[in-house]
Amino acid sequence: MTEQTAPPFYLDCDTGIDDALALGYMLASPEADLIGIGTVSGNVSAADGARNTLDLLELAGHSGIPVALGAHDPQAGSFGGGAPHVHGRNGVGDVELPASKAELAPETAAELLIRLAHENPGRLRVLAVGPLTNIAEALRLEPELPRLVEDITIMGGAALAPGNITTVAEANIANDPEAAADVFAAEWNVTLVPLDVTMTNVLEESQRQELLSEEHPFPKALGDMLGYYFQFYLNQFGRACSALHDPLAAAIAVGGIQVDTAPVVHVEVDATSGPGRGQTICDMRGRYMGYPEQPGARCRVVLSLAEEFPPHLVDTLRSGWAQSGREPEELALAAG
Repeated sequence: MTEQTAPPFYLDCDTGIDDALALGYMLASPEADLIGIGTVSGNVSAADGARNTLDLLELAGHSGIPVALGAHDPQAGSFGGGAPHVHGRNGVGDVELPASKAELAPETAAELLIRLAHENPGRLRVLAVGPLTNIAEALRLEPELPRLVEDITIMGGAALAPGNITTVAEANIANDPEAAADVFAAEWNVTLVPLDVTMTNVLEESQRQELLSEEHPFPKALGDMLGYYFQFYLNQFGRACSALHDPLAAAIAVGGIQVDTAPVVHVEVDATSGPGRGQTICDMRGRYMGYPEQPGARCRVVLSLAEEFPPHLVDTLRSGWAQSGREPEELALAAG
């Protein structure tokens, strides 16, 4: 368990491989107290994502964190089946995780988020690394949500970089543009971690081997999953490596990594049926003048970092389970 002074976090995810890395980072970081998790369909179905999350928490020794099942389908249309070519048939690189005996929370992901926000008014921080369906539903159920949470960090979109699902659209936003449009229109402080920065921070094979060398099964399992993920990225980078989408958003959310260029600008989401559907339209016209203030803007868009992220990620994941001689059950007891 993290220190009591660490801020409380709610994580909304579609647990594939990079979500697993983000989850591991938050569990290992002393700067975050992860108190609830919701799942949504994206990389896998919301139900499969919930199962992956429960199993990962068990393996990490944190089975007491509540996990709530969220939306299966986006606001418009239906779930498209996920991305098995990226994350494997089971979403975690076809790595077989020991099954957790923990049960899902009795509430939906949106309801869990709302309850945690009321229990931690003004303190709860939200990290969303999947499609934004659950977050939009929570806004519908509780219009005061932006006032109740401190901020929200979103992995998604592309400001100046190309998309990865269409020419302009990134997967998390493209999977539910209507929900994303609602979330960005709400009056809260948003940090957007787009492809501009996640595609330029790359984990290499030597760093994967560091995770595989760990004795504790959790970082070792992450290293195994990454082997599948690396194969997908061969076509993007021409070598065995991977972009770091969700874990980078986690590190930025908890303040574990410092950003360099991150202007606060107006952001809208294209929810039309045209070729721009799913695009995050970020007002970057001020780039030639050092991004002057845009009155009324609430979205901080991270474009570059002040330090290298991959070594920090590996160090954090390894140090989080430094007592590698202890079994996951023992770690769960120690965590209380």
